[in-house]
Amino acid sequence: MEFLIKSCVRYPHTGKLYNLSLPANFSGMEASFLRIRSAKFWLGGVNFSSVYIPPLVVPMPYVKRIAIVYENLGNWSSVYYQVSNYRLVAPVIGFLAYDSSSSAAGTQKINFLTQGDSIVIQFPHIDVQEGEIPKCVEFGPDGSFWIKNMTGANECHTHGEGHFSLVVPSPITPTPTPTPTPRATRKNSEKWRKGLIAGIFGLILLGLVMIGMYKLVRRRQLRAMEKQSEKGVGFDTFWVGSSKMPSAAMTRTQPYLEQAEYAP
Repeated sequence: MEFLIKSCVRYPHTGKLYNLSLPANFSGMEASFLRIRSAKFWLGGVNFSSVYIPPLVVPMPYVKRIAIVYENLGNWSSVYYQVSNYRLVAPVIGFLAYDSSSSAAGTQKINFLTQGDSIVIQFPHIDVQEGEIPKCVEFGPDGSFWIKNMTGANECHTHGEGHFSLVVPSPITPTPTPTPTPRATRKNSEKWRKGLIAGIFGLILLGLVMIGMYKLVRRRQLRAMEKQSEKGVGFDTFWVGSSKMPSAAMTRTQPYLEQAEYAP
């Protein structure tokens, strides 16, 4: 900025506003420069372009002269500044102050401390639709921003230097639901058919496993019964279908009829 000011204004006069000539690749931007004594600045303030700085504003740190640089980014505003979920409806306007005691514009940045009225930034041209209510946005040097309501018609109030604009909420665009293509529908049908067949085979396999387990348990029970019978009285066996069943081959105790005694 110092190089730009020196290239445009070799011997700037105190209290005079100079319009700076920008390179051709920044067409659409505007910049101006004002050098003023700090005492006069505190007593009367300044009013230039779209920024009004009232009296009783103290430069910090205090220097003998200050240089105020005004910027209007114009159609470059959205290139340098964006606000999430909002859109800019006015150009970004900024003003910065530098120590100008020994040169047109030094490198030491000066901050403003307001002791009376606030600083006013006016936006003469805004792009809003019917029903949209713009809000003020202040941009920080690290990419941060603060949004607040306007206090006047197309104007924002602040208590320090920086960059400012107007924004409105961006319309929320619904995400379109993708329409399934015939090919995708066919693939889903094939997947569903394969899943059904796999489920049926799974049920059949589970049934066979259950039947096999039942037969195995039944066979073990029969073997246990046979071993238990071998420890006691021997029984003949006979087959019923595919099962081996015990059978008594003889009667161990013959039945007899007790003779009752009768008196002669």
